[in-house]
Amino acid sequence: MSGIWGWFGGGAAQKRKDNPKNVIITLRTQLEMLEKRQKHLENQIEQQNQIAKKNVTTNKQAAMAALRRKKAYEHTLEQTLNHVGTIEQQIGAIESANINLETFAAMQRAGDVMKQIHGKLTPTKVDEVMDQIQEYNRLNEDIADSISNAAIGPQVDEADLEDEMEALQQQELEDKMLETGAVPVDRLPAVANGDLKGKAPAVTEDDEEAELRKLQEAMAI
Repeated sequence: MSGIWGWFGGGAAQKRKDNPKNVIITLRTQLEMLEKRQKHLENQIEQQNQIAKKNVTTNKQAAMAALRRKKAYEHTLEQTLNHVGTIEQQIGAIESANINLETFAAMQRAGDVMKQIHGKLTPTKVDEVMDQIQEYNRLNEDIADSISNAAIGPQVDEADLEDEMEALQQQELEDKMLETGAVPVDRLPAVANGDLKGKAPAVTEDDEEAELRKLQEAMAI
């Protein structure tokens, strides 16, 4: 019979029924029923106690019957309270055991995952990867430097630039001297040696130095 029951899914159904969570739900349902019964018995006990008080002097027989019913209810209530305590204890034990089971299962899964991860990861492999990363970083820096230092446009001779700069400075100096009325010595027209005899030069060297100082001061301003 058990084999046939297993074929029709009875085994799986029983396994689901015995699941800790399902058992706890069943026990809590039973506990709710017992608590309702407890409340009902307490009300009955109070009711019979009132009947006994009411008839204690006028109807002794009715009072005695009420006390007997009260005692019976009290006995049943005591049993009910024992059942409530037992079920509450079972619920607590199952919940604690279930928490332990779930915690162990989670730790076991974590252990399996760690084993799977470290099965593919070793210190040697980590060192190799780190070396590769550092090599790629160095290569990337070299490439960046090469790109930054790459010449764009035609190459310029620095010596030619210096010569051109000196020519511009000389031209600027001559322009300033022309504005002040001074003429550089090297720009004077050539004169025969015979023409210079007995004549003073057009610009003395002292005058040239004075004009040069004036020019320098003007350029500084």
